[in-house]
Amino acid sequence: MNSNKKELSPEQREALIGILKSRFEKNMNRHKDLEWVKVRAKLEAGTEKIWSLSQMESSGGEPDVVSFDQNTGEYVFYDCSAESPAGRRSGCYDIEGLESRKEHRPRNNAIDMAAAMGIALLSEEEYRALQKLGKFDAKTSSWIKTPADIRKLGGALFADFRYGTVFVYHNGAQSYYAARAFRGSLKV
Repeated sequence: MNSNKKELSPEQREALIGILKSRFEKNMNRHKDLEWVKVRAKLEAGTEKIWSLSQMESSGGEPDVVSFDQNTGEYVFYDCSAESPAGRRSGCYDIEGLESRKEHRPRNNAIDMAAAMGIALLSEEEYRALQKLGKFDAKTSSWIKTPADIRKLGGALFADFRYGTVFVYHNGAQSYYAARAFRGSLKV
């Protein structure tokens, strides 16, 4: 994979499309009334988008189609791994949070990692929609898009699923935990 060009080799591309097809077929409850052949056509048309999906996959996100945006004509993919993606854990919320740490700085932050992958953090609304498709983050938690007024005060939001309920909490943006990553979305 050439991360500068954000392209996959034909072999990598076909392997990823195979994984996505298998996941799509195994989890039809996530995308009722959508057809794989149409999703595949969109995937084959978007070089940089397929690269972003490969980044989601390689970091443990298990991306899958969750909806079709009628307004834009795009398929919406979310990270659908049972727990927050393992390859993205132990990061602060954003660069300001990371730089404010005096000691024990992690290597990454969620906002910059998502941008580098070409994806966006799930919003609270998107996170709640994901939870209607299954049970996610029963043992972990995920940073979610934080409103500017909360972030301006030093906070950041994260969510998880406990006791049959989605909980949205806050932490300082500089905090990080081994069981917290972020979930992303991508329109293709």
